[in-house]
Amino acid sequence: MTTVFDLGAMLGTDTDNQVKMISCNDLTAYHNHKFSLYTGERLDDMVESIKANGIFTPLIVQPLDNGKYEILIGHNRHNAAQIAGLPAVPCIVKAGLTEEEAEIYVVESNIIQRGFDNLRISERAEALKMEQGKLFSQGKRNDILRELEMLEGATSSPMGNKSSKGETTNHKLADQYGIGSTSVARYLRVTYCCDSIKRLVDDEQIALRAAVEVSYLSDDEQELVAKLIEDNPKLLNMKAAEQLKKLKQSGELTEETISETLTPADKEKAKTKSVKIPTDTFNRYFSDGKTAEEIQDTVIKALEHYFKYTED
Repeated sequence: MTTVFDLGAMLGTDTDNQVKMISCNDLTAYHNHKFSLYTGERLDDMVESIKANGIFTPLIVQPLDNGKYEILIGHNRHNAAQIAGLPAVPCIVKAGLTEEEAEIYVVESNIIQRGFDNLRISERAEALKMEQGKLFSQGKRNDILRELEMLEGATSSPMGNKSSKGETTNHKLADQYGIGSTSVARYLRVTYCCDSIKRLVDDEQIALRAAVEVSYLSDDEQELVAKLIEDNPKLLNMKAAEQLKKLKQSGELTEETISETLTPADKEKAKTKSVKIPTDTFNRYFSDGKTAEEIQDTVIKALEHYFKYTED
């Protein structure tokens, strides 16, 4: 259902919040945008809604030095509007924002619009990392949250719960997002994963806990892991991931040990069994200085001959 934008309540007499139409070609994605765009049915529905009704809720953008504008809120609306063939979209221009304030708009709007549970794992990780790093100024953040609640029709902030003093950062984050502190710790480790590993965990091809273990490897080592499991991501199970972390901690992690750890069981070299032959028997048949390979070949031929005539 489309949320109708209450222009009067939103704008009031604040000239900084006036809506202007901006060409879609003059809009560019936020430089640090870490959230995926809608695809499939959700995108199709948005495109059809825009074709029929236009855009109710303006995008929020900030001006760039080259005369264009950077999108802070509304990446999906901009994408859908382009697909729908709209030449321009309504925007609220925010000039003079600090990097911190711009990040607040981007991150908080995505959480309000989608809900924390609907974010991809790597997106949850980035949101938690930003909050943990105390990126947000609380006073300015509260002002922006109130504005976003009006703009998006939200009734409460996903970060609105207060935590008591003395709690660890992870416990505070757990309370704010309604998840366990262990989950917070795991999500934060995902921020140390390379992009290839993040894509695999986002697509549920590898488990979150496996990604956590691999996060302790360097980016180059992680990229090698991703390459080796490209055709079979299940090779990076918990056992393999834990082994890779142990090898890293012991200083034994190399291209060879990574490859060995991720080698499928059915490709491992067959183990040989040794059979003892009495010395007098060995000397009777192999006393002419034959090599090990020649002796093995003779034994195999003898066995084939024996079983052939035994079966007959």
